[in-house]
Amino acid sequence: MNAEDDLRAGLGRLLDGAGARRTAAAVERLVAGYRGGGPAPALRDRDDVAAYAAYRMPATFQAVRAALRALAGAAPGWEPDSHLDVGGGTGAAVWAAAAVWPDGSRPTVVLDQAEPALAVGRELAAGAAAPAVRAAGWRRHPLGTAGSAWAPAGLVTVSYVLGELSEDVRRDVVADAARSARGGVVVVEPGTPEGYRRVLDARRQLVAAGFEVLAPCPHSAACPMAGTADWCHFAARVQRSALHRRIKGGELGHEDEKFAYVAAARPDRVGGAPAAGRVVRHPQLRKGQVLLRLCMAGEGLAGTTVSKRQGPRYRAARDVRWGDAWPPPEGDGHGLP
Repeated sequence: MNAEDDLRAGLGRLLDGAGARRTAAAVERLVAGYRGGGPAPALRDRDDVAAYAAYRMPATFQAVRAALRALAGAAPGWEPDSHLDVGGGTGAAVWAAAAVWPDGSRPTVVLDQAEPALAVGRELAAGAAAPAVRAAGWRRHPLGTAGSAWAPAGLVTVSYVLGELSEDVRRDVVADAARSARGGVVVVEPGTPEGYRRVLDARRQLVAAGFEVLAPCPHSAACPMAGTADWCHFAARVQRSALHRRIKGGELGHEDEKFAYVAAARPDRVGGAPAAGRVVRHPQLRKGQVLLRLCMAGEGLAGTTVSKRQGPRYRAARDVRWGDAWPPPEGDGHGLP
């Protein structure tokens, strides 16, 4: 069973029986809180955390998996030998890492300051097929604690947590992540203008600490969208299970999770190289043409038109999606030079 199906099965077990009714009530309270426009509602107990996991974990899993896939694509010869998930809550990033690097039995630790989230994450992980998920350690740790020293790890993930912290604590968390990462750091936030700005701040910190940006940017220079009305973000398709549709009260079999991210690595440890360009908007299909909006190394934001006369490149452009590297890597079946 792959990590995605395994996670769905675990969420089903988590909400089995009478617990599903309590969780449905908790979902209603949480959704009302999120839609109210104020601070994120507190997760008070196991039912609240289970509701959050059922409601949000499939989407956060897909977003983090997309970011980790981009890192793996930029550094195909590297695999993390250990994983530290900071502010990981119920552990979506741990499951995502198992999806991207399924053969690893790497030591994995999740840090979070909310014990109920850790308890639910631990419960979910106990039934996982992937050794790295099943054997993960779950530790309570206040984020941004002065003088905190996290154990070194090959990969450090910081996903969907910076928005819950003050600006000073955010800086401390990113600095601690950079100090702890022997290989790479991946930061993921919601795909809103505010989430993009938090990712951009983290990106600046990581570059200043000697990391090279491997994705989504084709360079480590200043972001060409900074200071404009636009913002860099992408979308991950989430296939809704029957449980997910019931919890969300929706009929569609899918949803799209918008997210912003940066994947950066120590060049002397990871190697690899960023893509020459990244598709930063949905490709536009025209008769015999594909219009791409790209972020390109040395050029910044640029538009390009790929016509049917370009043969393999046109066929590749027909298949490319928002967030993909451009041009596609060699050996992808399109026969690009």
